[in-house]
Amino acid sequence: MSGEKGLENNTQESHEGGNNNGKHVGLEGDAVIQFLTKGGDLTKVKSNKWKKKRFYRLMEDGNTLWKETHKVFKKEDTFSIEDIESVRLGRQTEGLRKYTDETMEDQCFSIIFKDKRKNLDLIASNREDSGKWVMGLEKLIANLQNLNCEEKREHWIISCMRKADKNHDNMMTLKEVKNFLGKINIEVDDMYASMLFQQCDTSKSGTLEGEEIKKFYELLTQREEIDVIYGKYATTDGQMSARDLQNFLQQEQMEAASLEDALKLINKYEPDPTAKQKKHFTRDGFLKYLTHLEGLIFNPAHIEVYQDMRQPLSHYFISSSHNTYLMEDQLKGPSSTEAYIRALLKSCRCVELDCWDGPNGEPIIYHGHTLTSKVLFKDVIKTIKEYAFKTSKYPLILSLENHCSVEQQKLMAHYMTSILGSALLTHPLGNKIPSCLPSPEELKGRILIKGKRLNKLDAVFNNNREDAESVSEEDEAAETKQNEPEQKPKNKKIKLAKELSDLVIYCKSVHFNSFEHAREKQACYEMSSYKESKAKNLAENSANEYIHHNMDKLSRIYPSGTRTDSSNYNPVMMWNAGCQIVALNFQTNGKEMDLNQGQFLPNGKCGYILKPDFMRNRDSRFDPYNPINGPWFRKKILHVMVISAQQLPKLNKDKTKSIVDPFVKVQIHGVPADHASVQTDYINNNGFNPMWNKNFQFTIQVPNLAIVRFLVEDYDAASHNDFIGQYTLPFNSMQNGYRHIPLLTKNGDVIPSAKLFVHIMVLDS
Repeated sequence: MSGEKGLENNTQESHEGGNNNGKHVGLEGDAVIQFLTKGGDLTKVKSNKWKKKRFYRLMEDGNTLWKETHKVFKKEDTFSIEDIESVRLGRQTEGLRKYTDETMEDQCFSIIFKDKRKNLDLIASNREDSGKWVMGLEKLIANLQNLNCEEKREHWIISCMRKADKNHDNMMTLKEVKNFLGKINIEVDDMYASMLFQQCDTSKSGTLEGEEIKKFYELLTQREEIDVIYGKYATTDGQMSARDLQNFLQQEQMEAASLEDALKLINKYEPDPTAKQKKHFTRDGFLKYLTHLEGLIFNPAHIEVYQDMRQPLSHYFISSSHNTYLMEDQLKGPSSTEAYIRALLKSCRCVELDCWDGPNGEPIIYHGHTLTSKVLFKDVIKTIKEYAFKTSKYPLILSLENHCSVEQQKLMAHYMTSILGSALLTHPLGNKIPSCLPSPEELKGRILIKGKRLNKLDAVFNNNREDAESVSEEDEAAETKQNEPEQKPKNKKIKLAKELSDLVIYCKSVHFNSFEHAREKQACYEMSSYKESKAKNLAENSANEYIHHNMDKLSRIYPSGTRTDSSNYNPVMMWNAGCQIVALNFQTNGKEMDLNQGQFLPNGKCGYILKPDFMRNRDSRFDPYNPINGPWFRKKILHVMVISAQQLPKLNKDKTKSIVDPFVKVQIHGVPADHASVQTDYINNNGFNPMWNKNFQFTIQVPNLAIVRFLVEDYDAASHNDFIGQYTLPFNSMQNGYRHIPLLTKNGDVIPSAKLFVHIMVLDS
């Protein structure tokens, strides 16, 4: 059998226009891809002394990069295009800036991985080659991202088939079939594997090839649950007419769909030209719709910025990071500009800079009085300049924790003004003292500084002479992250450079005394920071007062200093009290970061979410601990049916027999009365297509503050259950009906082929 007819042809035939087994459609014959396939020498850079030439090339599957290795016991050194987060041309990582010369700028590039794996810093022999490597890799990444769910599923299955085909003869023996089933995370007994094999081996040759592999693939990817749904509505010659589809959209998906809407979906997703001409949906077209944008759980209307962005800053929740410079824990972890890049690319709109006097008169950033490594202040500002607005165009706040001498403060001010240029806000908008904060829309593309200021903002308009040279350190003391008991801060004075003070416009740090004091004395542009324990106390005991305080003033919450492992508190309680800048350790994965990313998933992932009207209305008596009466009380009944999952990742890829026993948790986070968590039973040894068909019901009292988290874990009777994947989104961003849910890794990256399939129904109580 020719090499083009085995594993490759079955995908080409079964999915016209699909991925052709990792060979990227639309890139056939592409000169840059051919350059990568031929491969070439690149210098890998790890340090000043460790710079070694290695041969890299794109393998025939079009999805794997291979690198020669000199390690005796390592058979091969490869990684998948799917593992790559991005590719950066030039000296755009700390390693390349530190260990290469400026003259090599055009030859350098870096591969950034999705997981916590270190960047791959490389030098090509010339500018042209580095450009080709970057262009080629970016084309391959984009091509993968553009595959629809079914093509990703196909791509994943076929790549597993290739790995199982040990002798690369494009045929599969029974032993290879068993190996393959292990790779796709499904354990079957020998009898079933043999039966499946015999069913497909129509030529009785003892191997599967060509059409037989296609049949094997179709048996594997058959989904009974989809067939049942399709069969119910496909009432026109065994297919779904536009009218049938409209009925499905109205009755099951609870959408106000017109016949024209149904026709648009058929036109968009039906792969069969004959069916499309008849204005019919085949099962393949229907499945394609269900696994694509309109069929996912997240409401497509919330993908772009859809909220009113012209209200004061204080009316928004703002995605915020704590100790942004850290890659790991806050005792001895590395500080890096890379940490700022990662936070900014995740839509973070408030980053923290802990500034200390450094050697040679250069201010540095690190976690003071600890063993964390240090990074130059100016390098962080350069990184912020580069990445501030790549994901979101709305304002970025730099939260300065200033421990520097006056001289180094002046240098900080110089770096910010010279590097950030016109993006840096250095003067209030308008020509009079503000009575409320400007809006995200008015501040689009601007960078704001949060820190101490020597005087009120009035001085800008009154041309007051600057007499003060020092300022109370009260809130700096309150923000200290040392592991100390709570104590009243001493009224110590610190010297503040006028140049730095003048850059603080709308985010002036002041100490919080009481809500009454804040009402009487605090201007709208003056804000306080609260340790999580202080904020928790206020949120529990004075929730309504806190909500009112946060209607016109910003509040920043930060984790306690006792969290030396950089763990996070639950942000939901702080959002329930109207706090805007709820700062989390972005470098630490877990439920808390999942909730943060879920909260900021809608509205174009711009890092700003408009608070509900009852958190902006002066007459509001809302209390999250007693939400019964008021416009916020909109009782809903949520029905969730967890139906099935597809292609859950193996947790131990090296062990064929290590198959997951998956179960699903559905969690509600919001006001205390809405908190809930339920789970399905676990399915033994099946991560490929487990089915639960389990129904759950929740009562939601304040839907505007509810967040829903779907968590898939691997059951383990002997120890704790292992994380497989999760997806979190606001309750109000869910779609009704039969919906697929993409699953994310701990880092928040999409697992290419893994999905949950559920039915959602929200009813008014």
